[in-house]
Amino acid sequence: MLKRICGAVSRRAAMIGVVAWPFAARAAKDTGVAGGSQGNASARAIADLVRRTEQAGAALIRGDLRAYLELIRHADDYTLMQPFGGPPTRGFDPRPENVAGLARFFRGGESTLEVTQSYASGDLVVLVVIERQHGAVGGLPDQDWSLRVTQVYRRSGAAWELVHRHADPLVHPIGIDRAAALARG
Repeated sequence: MLKRICGAVSRRAAMIGVVAWPFAARAAKDTGVAGGSQGNASARAIADLVRRTEQAGAALIRGDLRAYLELIRHADDYTLMQPFGGPPTRGFDPRPENVAGLARFFRGGESTLEVTQSYASGDLVVLVVIERQHGAVGGLPDQDWSLRVTQVYRRSGAAWELVHRHADPLVHPIGIDRAAALARG
């Protein structure tokens, strides 16, 4: 099972990780994020969260909710700001009928992760990423579903819980008129 999950990381992400790891470790040390700092997440913990986030995104777009839920633990106070707009939702409903509905909503696709920035402070880690993905979502044919995403994780004991996810489909720039139309609803 672990080999199947780990195989989901893109070659590009693995190469970026190999190249970026020394720089990330140095930057983490310089900013007090390294393991020796009081209570902050280590560069290794952040790298692991990035890896798990990418694997979870790939599982979700495929509709493999079992793998997604093995990788991501949602906090009781989890909030979601969906890429489709509307008010934020609170909590994650793990009931089998909800999980099955999500699996039907996402029907095949692929996803890779581009990390724009990560932040760590105490028991919180924030990942600012682009999810480069395509898939058949919500009954629509396969298409680009790339998203700009901010995810906030909180340490809970030895584990990390997802406490917030904000995603929007504005990876490609739009003009002020189109943004205004979206704002009007």
